[in-house]
Amino acid sequence: MTTNPSYGIDTPGSQVSNDFSSSIKNKIVLITGVSPKSIGQKLAINISQHRPECIILASRTSSKLDTVATKIRELYPDVAVSTVILDLSSQASVRRAADEISKLVDRIDILINNAAVVDSELGYTKEGIEMQFGVGHVGHFLFTTLLLPLLEASAKDSQGATRVINVSSEGHRIGPVRLHDYNFEGKEVPEEELSPRKEARMKDGQKYSVWVAYGQTKSANILFSLALNDRLGTKGIRSYAVHPGAIQTDLSRSLSPGDAKFLEKIVDGNWITLDQGTSTILVAALDPALGKSQRSVYMSNCQFAEAAPYTHDLVIANRLWDLSEKLTSRETANL
Repeated sequence: MTTNPSYGIDTPGSQVSNDFSSSIKNKIVLITGVSPKSIGQKLAINISQHRPECIILASRTSSKLDTVATKIRELYPDVAVSTVILDLSSQASVRRAADEISKLVDRIDILINNAAVVDSELGYTKEGIEMQFGVGHVGHFLFTTLLLPLLEASAKDSQGATRVINVSSEGHRIGPVRLHDYNFEGKEVPEEELSPRKEARMKDGQKYSVWVAYGQTKSANILFSLALNDRLGTKGIRSYAVHPGAIQTDLSRSLSPGDAKFLEKIVDGNWITLDQGTSTILVAALDPALGKSQRSVYMSNCQFAEAAPYTHDLVIANRLWDLSEKLTSRETANL
């Protein structure tokens, strides 16, 4: 249970960060997917106003990072702001970024895995992984596991306050992770890895669906938090996956007109502001009540919510972990 059950969809993130300002002061916070007029920027601003020790902004475009960093320095000149180039579609870039961060700070108190892509066209990462899954899950899996020593260093002195937040979505309900065909290669997929909603499944002969790929990735975000808690809970690290709400950002810029129209129909005008879109993320990252083991890892509208059944299964979460290790050549046997 959260500290403030009165929080909801209309709660501004600025109110959450103000209410939990003591959870920000002197903390080192790392946010991925930061660009102007994005959730990442608004998160960084809401956090920076409460005197963190350092805020690290990680994204793939230097000019966009610099724009956000400059704005924060203008608003809060006493806050230390660092920028790191992070292209989650390149595992070499992920490794370089993690190495740079490890030389920059001696711990990470809060990691917010916010970056994502959505594209109507089938694309691949540098390693040949479907782009949405590769950036939204696999890249963050590699990034997070490389930074575990810094997270563990934080948890030694702040049991339960050290957090890994994975930005998921209600879109996870579109369907499970397709472990047998995550790359959309036309392989046979068992019934349990298909959407329970027949209308959300790909048609016969259809190679790719932006929404099936989106649902797979957002389900993976929840399963990743489930697996992290299972492996790291005893070390004092907590992970939560959150639905930030329906926010109009540049994330949908690569959608076809038809897919963009479909999205508008689904949202049905129920858009929320960027500030409101940061609120659930900030509750997950800052609320002291969440330092204790919870019955769920999924949050929506600033409270715990019931995610789709296929995101509850630790067996599936472990299978996804094993696949992620294979795709990143990353051994995590000590976890």
